[in-house]
Amino acid sequence: MDSRHGDCKDRQTSTTIMAENDTLECVTEHERILQEIESTDTACVGPTLRSIYDDQPNAHKRFMEKLDARIRNHDREIEKMCNFHHQGFVDAITELLKVRADSEKLMGQVTDTNRRLQHAGREVTSQTDEVIHCRLQQRNMVTTVEKLQLCLPVLEMYSKLKEQLESKRHYAALKTMEQLEKVYIPRVSQYRFCQIMAENLPRLREEIKEISMSDLKDFLESIRKHSDKVGEMAMRQAQKHRTFNSALTKQACLGHYTKPVYSVIGPTHAHIHNALMRDDDDVDDEDEDGTEEEADEEILMAHDLVDFSPVYRCLHIYTVLGNRETFENYYRKQRKKQARLVLQPQGNMHETVEGYTRYFNQIVGFFVVEDHILHATRGLVTRPFTDELWNMALSKIIAVLRTHSSYCDDPDLVLDLKNLIVIFADTLQGYGFPVNRLFDLLFEVRDQYNETLLKKWSLVFREIFELDNYSPIPVETEEEYKLVISRFPFHDAEIEKQDFPKKLPMSQSVPQIYTQVKEFIYASLKFSESLHRSSTEIDDMLRKSTNLLLTRTLNSCLQNHIKKPHIGLTELVQIIINTTHLEQACRYLEDFITNITNVSPETVHTTRLYGLSTFKDARHAAEGEIYTKLNQKIDEFIQLADYDWNMAESDGRASGYLMDLINFLRSTFQVFTHLPGKVAQTACMSACKHLSTSLMQMLLDTELKQISMGAIQQFNLDVIQCELFASSEPVPGFQGDTLQMAFIDLRQLLDLFLVWDWSTYLADYGQPTSKYLRVSPATALALLEKVYKGMKDTSKKNNIFSQFRKNERDKQKLIETVVKQLRSLVNLMSS
Repeated sequence: MDSRHGDCKDRQTSTTIMAENDTLECVTEHERILQEIESTDTACVGPTLRSIYDDQPNAHKRFMEKLDARIRNHDREIEKMCNFHHQGFVDAITELLKVRADSEKLMGQVTDTNRRLQHAGREVTSQTDEVIHCRLQQRNMVTTVEKLQLCLPVLEMYSKLKEQLESKRHYAALKTMEQLEKVYIPRVSQYRFCQIMAENLPRLREEIKEISMSDLKDFLESIRKHSDKVGEMAMRQAQKHRTFNSALTKQACLGHYTKPVYSVIGPTHAHIHNALMRDDDDVDDEDEDGTEEEADEEILMAHDLVDFSPVYRCLHIYTVLGNRETFENYYRKQRKKQARLVLQPQGNMHETVEGYTRYFNQIVGFFVVEDHILHATRGLVTRPFTDELWNMALSKIIAVLRTHSSYCDDPDLVLDLKNLIVIFADTLQGYGFPVNRLFDLLFEVRDQYNETLLKKWSLVFREIFELDNYSPIPVETEEEYKLVISRFPFHDAEIEKQDFPKKLPMSQSVPQIYTQVKEFIYASLKFSESLHRSSTEIDDMLRKSTNLLLTRTLNSCLQNHIKKPHIGLTELVQIIINTTHLEQACRYLEDFITNITNVSPETVHTTRLYGLSTFKDARHAAEGEIYTKLNQKIDEFIQLADYDWNMAESDGRASGYLMDLINFLRSTFQVFTHLPGKVAQTACMSACKHLSTSLMQMLLDTELKQISMGAIQQFNLDVIQCELFASSEPVPGFQGDTLQMAFIDLRQLLDLFLVWDWSTYLADYGQPTSKYLRVSPATALALLEKVYKGMKDTSKKNNIFSQFRKNERDKQKLIETVVKQLRSLVNLMSS
């Protein structure tokens, strides 16, 4: 009990101690809060008061008690202080009441004094205000004058700028802008109007750039329109210069030969640009044919036809604006585009010389303008740039000329094109552009020119051949004879001794062809003028072109004409005679070319004319055509043959068709007396061989199944007439029985059947001395089978005559035996 009582007491004691400790802590905390409330602002009391409620329960009651105690304490202190200062406060109030009466009196005096002073100084104040206002105005006026003196130059310069812009003096306007920006506007930059001016200047610069660029575009469009005229004037001056030099060259060459003078020495080249700078009077005085209008004509330069000021202005403007490189690139780009447009030809340019003239004028005008820009400006157009443009243009020009010249079929147009190319090249060479490739192109154009000439002369030759009567030329008087030999070099002593009227062996086409060949040489020579080539080169070109005329054109026309169906044997004979005379005249053509070019034919590299081979080939073709025509005529007569292959006996006379054929051959070979002997002999031999072959084929025709011995006898009569014709020597010159040998095959074959000499044939077969050496076993077998079949048919019809049966059977057995032996020989030969 005591122990429990002791423990309980200890617990009470400890609880009391803990409560006292808590109370002490709480009092300390309240004290701190009260100090904080007293020392802080009222707005910050909220968190402090909130902390009271956040502590222990019922803590706010103890705080309120503590707060009330603190309030009572302060109230006692306030009361003590008020009691201590109360007497002093009373004494101060008493003194203030005494001063109040004095201050009111003083206030009245001050108010009265102020009123009197205001009344007295009212007039002075009014005058002082006026003086102040006047002085302020004076100062403002002085300031205004000073500022206006600073602003007037700016306004004057800006007004000047406006005038320059209105009068389109853009380069001067840019200089004025530069002065405004760097000199004048900085002096008065504080003013609003100056700021507006400064802000407006960039816009004006852009406007000037746009206007100048617009002027440049108008200029580019203008030079496109005027390039044709500029090029025409430049090429005209170049042509006058070349004409003058050609006149000098002709004067130097007078007396060399009497034919029309063709300049073989090119004109001395001079700078066309200098020629353009001369007076037309100097040139026209040298030209005797020039009119007074041409003499008084003023030379128009590029700058006379085109106003270049937009380019200069635009260049200066972009240079001042610092965009020169942009301007140069734009100008060059646009000019490249224009160059490509200029180089595009019209589709029908090749049809007229005017089309080529316009094309060349535009190109020359373009490059003349570029040359002027090159020398008139510094760096806008450079020599490398113009060279690049020219190289591009030159390649395009060459390609265009190659294409369009290939369409030209008129040699006069091609010649005009050549002259234009020469003038074009001389003009641009005068401005420093290389033109060697153009002169190389002229060789290609020369080939095209020669081709057109060949086509033209092909028509001429065809017309001559078609209109020729292929008869010897009749000459009635000596004047006619001289006229013919003046056109063709013909000399024959025997014919010259004959009396008039007489006939020349060739037909009228011979002098015409000879004259046309000379005309072709003249026409071909025209192209060589002004090509700056030597006489040797021109001579070589003439000979080569003439060779082409002879070997290709004339030869082709002859060959085609010879092969035409309506050309008969008489015409072919005359053609052979004509070609013989033309062949003999070739050496005169060589002399003709030599007289023109003054180049000796003994020169090492001189080309020879191939006329000899041409006319020989034509003559051989005519000879071959004669052989063909004869054979065709023989075939026509052979087709008229109407044999009765089953006839019992012959008619006793030759067939009518064959006699007509022989008469035709006789009359034809009489015409051949004017031909060379070998030609007539060959024709006669060819005709006889063809006749023999045709008759042999008629006998051996596979469609002919049977032949009677009477038909063979009739056939033999026809062959005898052929042999008689051959032995009559229709063409002189054959030796012995040479012509009769053409019918030897037929003769041996017919003799074999007519004599019925099979034993001899079979016994001597293969021997060189055989009587029937020209009869092959196959031929004999084929004809024997046909005869055997005919004999069978005949025996069937005559079987009523029994007395002949034994003979018929013996003959049939013999034939069968011969057929077997012939077949064995044929098989032996085939194996």
